[in-house]
Amino acid sequence: MDAGSLNSSSYLKAQSRFPLQEQFLHRKNSKDNLDRFIPNRSAMDLDYAHYMLTQGRKGGKENPTATVNSPSREAYRKQLAEALNLNRTRILAFKNKPPTPVELIPRDHLSSSLHYQAKPTKPRRYIPQTSERTLDAPDLVDDFYLNLLDWGSKNVLAIALENTVYLWDASNGSTSELVTVGDEVGPVTSVNWAPDGLHLAIGLNNSNVQLWDSASCKQLRNLRGCHRSRVGSMAWNNHILTTGGMDGKIINNDVRIRSHIVETYRGHQQEVCGLKWSASGQQLASGGNDNIIHIWDRSVASSNSATQWFHRLEEHTSAVKALAWCPFQGNLLASGGGGGDRSIKFWNTHTGACLNSIDTGSQVCALLWNKNERELLSSHGFTQNQLVLWKYPSMLKMAELTGHTSRVLYMAQSPDGCTVATAAGDETLRFWNVFGVPEVAKAAPKANPEPFSRFNRIR
Repeated sequence: MDAGSLNSSSYLKAQSRFPLQEQFLHRKNSKDNLDRFIPNRSAMDLDYAHYMLTQGRKGGKENPTATVNSPSREAYRKQLAEALNLNRTRILAFKNKPPTPVELIPRDHLSSSLHYQAKPTKPRRYIPQTSERTLDAPDLVDDFYLNLLDWGSKNVLAIALENTVYLWDASNGSTSELVTVGDEVGPVTSVNWAPDGLHLAIGLNNSNVQLWDSASCKQLRNLRGCHRSRVGSMAWNNHILTTGGMDGKIINNDVRIRSHIVETYRGHQQEVCGLKWSASGQQLASGGNDNIIHIWDRSVASSNSATQWFHRLEEHTSAVKALAWCPFQGNLLASGGGGGDRSIKFWNTHTGACLNSIDTGSQVCALLWNKNERELLSSHGFTQNQLVLWKYPSMLKMAELTGHTSRVLYMAQSPDGCTVATAAGDETLRFWNVFGVPEVAKAAPKANPEPFSRFNRIR
C-alpha cells in the first residue's frame, strides 16, 4: 500500500506504537493476596475468656470504665457463665466412651449400592482472572455500532484499525497488513471471515463492501449498490454474504454471481448493528439501533419483494448489537441491550417467546456461547468494562474478568472455542483462556463449500 494514503497523524502514531505488538504486564502473585483470617480453635484461650468475664473487669487504672458489681450484675454474670459452660474445666469432653453405633444396613450391601449409584463429581474448572496476552491496537474506532474484530476458521484474526485491516496469525503470532483504504471510502466499519477462513469481507464507511483473498492479499470484488451509508454489520451463510447498513436495510448478496443482490430484508427504522445466522443457516437474527430484534426465516424469503420478518421482538429498551445463537439448542437466541437497557434476554425463535431476562447492570456490547459447556460470556461497558461468564440456564456468575479500561466493544472466539479475543476503546486487544480445554477432542467438522469456487466466471 502507498504510504501516501495514510494521514500524517495516523503515520506518526504508527511510528510510536506499532499495531498488534505484545504488551508485557506484571502479574500479581496470588500469595500476596492473603487477606482472609481463618480462626483456629486450638489457638483460643478459653480460660482467659472465663477470667475476663468473671475477674478481669473488677477495677484498676487499666480499666477506667469498671464499676462495683451489684447483686443483679452478679446474678447476670452467673447466668452468662452457665449459658456459655464457663463453669466447666473441659468443654466437649467425653467422660465415657460413646456406644458403638448399630449398623442398620449391612456394610457389604451399602458399599455395593454406592458402587452403582455414586457419580464422580466433576472438578471445577480453573478460570484465569487475567488475560494471557495483550496486544496494542492503536486507532481502534470506539463505536458501539461497528464490528471490527473476527477470528476465522484458519486461526487468523482480522482487526480493523481505522483505515487499515491487519491479520494476526494465532499459530505463530505473526502480523501482516492486508489493506489500507483511502479516506474517501474509510474508515473500515466491519470485518467478517467467510466460512473457509481464507476470504474476508470488509465493510466500508462509503457503503461499499470489498472481498479479499487473504492468501494472495488481493481484492476479488467490490460490492456496490447495497446500501446508502456505512455497512456496520455482516454475516456469512455459505456463499451468501448478508450486510446490514446505517440505512436500516439488510441485503443478502450471492458472491458467485454478477448481480449479487438476491434478497432484501426491510424492518429496521435505524442502523442495523447486529447480524447472526443460525448454525442451520435457516434463520437470521438482526438487531438495530431502534431497539428491535427481527428473526428472518429463509423458508418465507422472497427475491421479488422485501421479505417479511418471521418474528419482531420489541422487549429491549436500547440498541441491540449483541446476538448469539446457542450451539446446543438450535432455536435458542441470546441478545444483549445497550446502555439504557443493560439486560441479557433469551428467546425461543420458533415461537418468539422471551424465555428469561436478567439485568447485568451495564451496557452489553457482545455475547459468546461456550462451545463445550453450557456457559455464556458477555462483554460490558461503563462502569467496570468487564467480561462476565454466566452458567446457563441458572445465570449464576462464574467469573468476572477485568483488565480493559474502556468499554469492551468487540469479541471473537478461536476456532477451537477455548480462547476469546476482546478489543476495547482503550486500544488494546486481549486474549482470555476463559472457556478452558474440551474434555474430548471432537472430530473436525466437514469443510464448508467454497463460496468462491465459481469466482473466475464473474466479470
